[in-house]
Amino acid sequence: MADHSEAAVHLDGVRLTLTSNAGDVNILRGIDLNVAPGESVGIVGPSGSGKTSMLMVIAGLERPSAGRVGVAGQAIEAMSEDGLALFRRNHVGIVFQDFHLLPTMTALENAAMPLEFAGREDAFGRARAELEAVGLGHRLDHYPGQLSGGEQQRVALARAVIAEPSILLADEPTGNLDGDTGRMVMDLLFDLKERCRTTLLLITHEPDLAHRCSRMIHMQDGRIAQDGEQRRSA
Repeated sequence: MADHSEAAVHLDGVRLTLTSNAGDVNILRGIDLNVAPGESVGIVGPSGSGKTSMLMVIAGLERPSAGRVGVAGQAIEAMSEDGLALFRRNHVGIVFQDFHLLPTMTALENAAMPLEFAGREDAFGRARAELEAVGLGHRLDHYPGQLSGGEQQRVALARAVIAEPSILLADEPTGNLDGDTGRMVMDLLFDLKERCRTTLLLITHEPDLAHRCSRMIHMQDGRIAQDGEQRRSA
């Protein structure tokens, strides 16, 4: 495991407690984690074990109740909302189960969004190249409603890597896809991870996908119950 000063992701005593009408709910109960640059980590565990919450803390989309969060060499737990938005734009790519494409924008426009927000003049040229890389060069002007689930997820992958993020977070990216389409999307995800030399954290309920990572983390009741390197099967 990497020393925290060199880690792509470093969590130190991270806790997340949410308040409800029934009282406080402990979502994360003291997470310690180091992930080395370029590492691929499969995150598994039952529903409600804290997997997605941990990824949201790493992305700066959820603030921890306690602990330190270092991502891409920056301490993010005390950043302002504007600072976090800028941090995500520059360092983090996220792929969700539900695609999260804007329905009124074409595939090209959706993929170009991160670079457009950054004011990059090459946003659409880069978006075209990334969509071609995931086999969608012929679907640039189609809207999400005109695309299959697999095609929508490929647009989401292109959008996630277009800014060459140092951290790529994927939360059940094949959850809404059939088996063959899911395998194709995962092949693309790992190809993009290698091409961009990014660090990958992948939440999945599918053991075969988790085993494609170089390391697997098992979560249980808001804690990391097991953490170990494994031999890649792909």
